[in-house]
Amino acid sequence: MARIARIDVSHHRIQVEPAFHPTWDSRPRPSFTASLIAVTDEEGRTGYGSGDAMPGFAGHEELFVGQEALDLPRHFGIIENISFHYGKCWPLDLALWDLAGKTLDQPVWRMVGGRGRSLAAYASFGQRREAEATAEQAQRALDAGFKAIKLRFYRPDWRAEIAIVEAVRKAVGDRLDIMVDCNQAWRMQWDTAPARDFKEALKVVRALEPLDVYWVEEPLFRGDWDGLRRLRDATGIRIAGGELTRELHEARHMVEAGCFDVLQTDVALAGGISGLLPLAHLCAQRGVTFTPHTWGNGIMLAAAMHLTAGSVGAPYIEFPWDPPSWSLEHRDFMLAEPIAADAEGMVHAGHAPGLGLTLDHERLAATRVDG
Repeated sequence: MARIARIDVSHHRIQVEPAFHPTWDSRPRPSFTASLIAVTDEEGRTGYGSGDAMPGFAGHEELFVGQEALDLPRHFGIIENISFHYGKCWPLDLALWDLAGKTLDQPVWRMVGGRGRSLAAYASFGQRREAEATAEQAQRALDAGFKAIKLRFYRPDWRAEIAIVEAVRKAVGDRLDIMVDCNQAWRMQWDTAPARDFKEALKVVRALEPLDVYWVEEPLFRGDWDGLRRLRDATGIRIAGGELTRELHEARHMVEAGCFDVLQTDVALAGGISGLLPLAHLCAQRGVTFTPHTWGNGIMLAAAMHLTAGSVGAPYIEFPWDPPSWSLEHRDFMLAEPIAADAEGMVHAGHAPGLGLTLDHERLAATRVDG
């Protein structure tokens, strides 16, 4: 078996025009940075991953170089240790799976179970907009073939957000499923606003019930497991969350404790393919939908697609789509071709080995930055 010869971490940045104003961040973003992890074996094959910038990983390459590239359980244990002591290093796990697929000449979706390779995508919005503009964007998503969209709350008064959902529902009728992200589980570093309490969250959910919302995401603080369980019991709307859970044992507990109908732990940010594969099966055993959070670039999206489609399947998978500020070309600037949904709103993992991606190395060279 081939052994790991080298691990390289690089960072790449593009300018975004017009600037992106995300709902979860009060600061506009005129640029987008992607980190790339490349694992090369002694026979010259390279696997790629992306996600966090992997702070603290430098100096730990020796724990992998010289080891058999296909020893994924061993590598998972080391990555888990590093991620506990330093930053989240799960992009390395994605790169190792990509390399393993290329070594075995198998797409990752087959390696994790082979259940399927296609999923329905929901267009995940992120740009701050008023009601009319949001309804117009929903119509564009419908015209593009999507069967579902996700709206994100960001206003201090949730009643104003309900009005946005009402405007969208009026515009698209029952032709789109609508997901709502309440953005209450976590905050940006400078944002000290408290999360809503259970009683306020219950009011939000009650107001959304007549609008036939498919799920309500992150309605409470991420550590309020009792509140999440009570909220789930109090409504017929699905409760979703757990996207940025750092520890896999926390995600397992939230499933076992009945906190969620939909678990969204991010494959690139919390657990990798190795860690989330058994979690996906646990969800299936407990009647919980597993569909990872995927707000990031095409490499991260591809990993979530392969894992989810190949293991347990899902009604929908997140597909970051909010042009013009967040176009496919912005999101996937590191790829030769962006990952696109077809005319029916489906995304397909394909039959190419590994994650099935072709990188644009010329673009990567032109956009490389120090960090």
